[in-house]
Amino acid sequence: MKKITLLFALLVGAITYAQTVPDSLYTNPQNQQNAAQRILSGNINTGVTVGGYGEITYNQPEADNGELDIQRLVILFGYKFNDKVQFVTEIEFEHVEEVFVEQAFIQYSLTDNVNLRGGLMLVPMGITNEYHEPTTFNGVERPSIDRAIVPTTWREIGFGVAGRLDDVSLRYQAYVFNGFKSVNGTKVLGGANGLRNGRQKGIQSTIDSPNLAAKLDYYGVSGLRLGLSGYFGKTQAEDDVEDIDGTSVGISMIGVDARYAYKRFAARGQFIHASISDTDDYNALNGADLGSALQGWYVEGSFNLLPQKKEQQLYAFARFSDYDTHASVEGGLIKNDAYDRNEWTFGLSYKLAPGAVVKADYQLFDDATNANNANQLNIGLGVWF
Repeated sequence: MKKITLLFALLVGAITYAQTVPDSLYTNPQNQQNAAQRILSGNINTGVTVGGYGEITYNQPEADNGELDIQRLVILFGYKFNDKVQFVTEIEFEHVEEVFVEQAFIQYSLTDNVNLRGGLMLVPMGITNEYHEPTTFNGVERPSIDRAIVPTTWREIGFGVAGRLDDVSLRYQAYVFNGFKSVNGTKVLGGANGLRNGRQKGIQSTIDSPNLAAKLDYYGVSGLRLGLSGYFGKTQAEDDVEDIDGTSVGISMIGVDARYAYKRFAARGQFIHASISDTDDYNALNGADLGSALQGWYVEGSFNLLPQKKEQQLYAFARFSDYDTHASVEGGLIKNDAYDRNEWTFGLSYKLAPGAVVKADYQLFDDATNANNANQLNIGLGVWF
């Protein structure tokens, strides 16, 4: 009984310290926060902060059975030890059967503008990898570029520094990370999904060389936020093979992104390019079809159909995406035109309240070999608190 009472008391205390939900879907992008940033900026002196987000989705391809899925449920915990030291973690349940730690890092604030971080953290690349809570983006599914190229949710163990320089309207991040794994169990890097199979996610990660990641966000123009990202390093190989040609590839990835909001209108877009070296040797050694360059971009516009003074919002949006995981190939590999893809996504995002959204969209897919791929209807529920 004492244990139950103690557990109840801790739960009540945690809920008491939970943060209020901001207007998270289409706020001014200069002030937009993700889950970790909200916890770190909480106004409690010490103690626990809790939160979470989740998505339930329905995907209906043409001429096939549909799929219903509790795609993800994420529980957020933060603890503030004192004014300088905080801890943040995210525990993610995917498809009601897999459990992952999405973030787990400690932050030490040297000054108001300089924060040291270490642990499992998100790699700052593009928009969605850092801002992937369901009320922060349009569409039931995350943009395809942020799965095939970036690849969301991309996180590794590392350390670095983050902060803001308000005098010059800049937010900055710079980290040393563990890299992708060259061969991840039975999975290799390849043409269809680029680097996605190499994510180690902090699970008994192999490391033989550090990787560098950095991002600058500029917010000096009203309603506008511009981002410049970079990631440089190489994949990680096991000790017994790391000196063999083809066991690792070099990676140089650059991203540019923009978000804008004015009254009932919002827009965003991003461009990502990744150059991969030594792919000829890697493909020959591993029987893979990894391209020597990955590239993609999208643009999106949306408009709130409800009066601006209302708390509820109904955004109609359209997004065009173009991405190619065989933007170039080297050696004897033949470029696969099926990896040169584009898609249109049209839909609605109905924001019931800050932190709760119902979404529906229709997607038109094609690639360089086939202009008549099966299209898809998507419906989803999303929450973030």
